[in-house]
Amino acid sequence: MKFSQRLAYYLGGLLLGTIIVVYFLQAKAESRNVNFCYFPNCRVLQDLRSKPMHYSPESEAILKENWVTLQDVKNCMQYGDVDFSISNKSFEHGKIYFIKGKNTKGEPITVSMVNYSDKVILKEIKKD
Repeated sequence: MKFSQRLAYYLGGLLLGTIIVVYFLQAKAESRNVNFCYFPNCRVLQDLRSKPMHYSPESEAILKENWVTLQDVKNCMQYGDVDFSISNKSFEHGKIYFIKGKNTKGEPITVSMVNYSDKVILKEIKKD
């Protein structure tokens, strides 16, 4: 068998195998609502969003001031940036994370959250 024929068989099999693998992986991801999230910032935010959120008395008082809303906090948890230089430290049997984001007026805010194994506590919200 000539080299060109062997190369054609090899490339045809490789193409067919790739199509089958992509089809099955795509169907698996769609059936489970899987998000591919491998970067540290994305993984931390996804973990925080997946747990029920409780509020500290300080955060409830700040939310009543009406310069920041709960939707702003949720947007920070979706699109914010985790400051790892001061985050991921042990705090009251959990880990504390500081997330930088913006409120609806475009003002920069920092949200601090304590991550436990079963819940997340919104500790504090600050203007930057």
